[in-house]
Amino acid sequence: MANASQGKKGIVIICNLDTRGEDILFVKDLIRSRGHEPILLDFSMEEPPPVAGDVTCEQVAEKGGLPIATVRAYYRSDRDAAMNNQIKGAIAIVGELRSQGRVHGIIGIGGGTSSLVATSVMKQMPFGMPKLMASPMAAHPSYVGKYVGTSDITMHHTVLDVVKMNPLLKAQITNAVGAICGMVEMTQGTDFHFDKPVVAISSFGFGEMAVQTALGMLEEAGFIPVVCHAQGKGDRAMEEMIRDGAFQGVLDICTGGVMENLYGGNRDPGSDRLMAAVRRGIPMVLAPCGLDILSYGGNAAKLAAMKDRKQFVQDALRVQVRTTDEELVHAADAIAEKLNQATAPFTFLVPLKGWSSLDKEGQPLYDPVADAVFVARLKAKLHDKAAIKEVDLHLYTAEFARVAVDEFTRLFTEAKAVAV
Repeated sequence: MANASQGKKGIVIICNLDTRGEDILFVKDLIRSRGHEPILLDFSMEEPPPVAGDVTCEQVAEKGGLPIATVRAYYRSDRDAAMNNQIKGAIAIVGELRSQGRVHGIIGIGGGTSSLVATSVMKQMPFGMPKLMASPMAAHPSYVGKYVGTSDITMHHTVLDVVKMNPLLKAQITNAVGAICGMVEMTQGTDFHFDKPVVAISSFGFGEMAVQTALGMLEEAGFIPVVCHAQGKGDRAMEEMIRDGAFQGVLDICTGGVMENLYGGNRDPGSDRLMAAVRRGIPMVLAPCGLDILSYGGNAAKLAAMKDRKQFVQDALRVQVRTTDEELVHAADAIAEKLNQATAPFTFLVPLKGWSSLDKEGQPLYDPVADAVFVARLKAKLHDKAAIKEVDLHLYTAEFARVAVDEFTRLFTEAKAVAV
């Protein structure tokens, strides 16, 4: 393995040299020309590569637990096993290099297999470390979500396959290398320090008036607010960061991901939505923004089945369908089941005049009767009845933000006093 020179930034290049060649060496030379130290990690599985990496495929295989001969045999009979071994080995080796202070960024170059292996390694690196995957798969809708997940990985769409250098491919590789070099030169690093309690806030467009107003109020109250976009991946990431201890409280205004998960909407954050704060034992203020809609844009079958229901069409990819009494009862049951496990204080705020900018008198998805069905069911199923507080306001207002922040401040103060 190569040693990074003193004062240089180490950039790991993850690739399979048995099917790549001059293009990867070009990447290595470009990184070195910027004054950084390239560390070429080769995870080749099919054939012996024509040139050796700084970290060889043999080293990666052994670190994964199998000799390279077995990996090559598996590549022909059980490719998944071969790839998982190389991923395991690459993660371990990059982790060791990082512990030695030799890794400041990672770039992956290649097609589908390279994208999966490289991004699997990147996901194990800390938030803030520069990570870039250059691939013709970067724009593939069926795969990019798996590659990125909830990690801060930058996908660079090469358009062309990374095979055989040519002027068009050279232009894309140069751009990708320029991006990763720029990242390592300008990065703030991975150590983040806060001098005040950090509070997560879930947000999306139909609740942003309350969220935007709440930000300044939280700062005035002595908190550092961090907004998480509740579009599925964003609130899933929020859950993971809560689990990892990044936040000391949650202002969960946009809880609609619970409904999306139950009914297969586009903003599905997974079945564990709300559970990180419950398990972590941190104070929560919740609100029902997003429970009034299901996002089915681009899903022709779903939209056809719901053609008789109220809909709001933003564009072809963003179509919101109003939720029914039955769906809201199901969501209330799911939320109550989760919150009944909470050990830290929480409040579920219910704005009686509507839950989003779409659920308002005169707006297309206004349905106070359906909203009331949810509230009745939540009251019936939640053990702590006092945790439900109804306010004669609309959620999409500064006034609601004031109530939410004041309630959160109260809960946080009480929880802190109990902890002391």
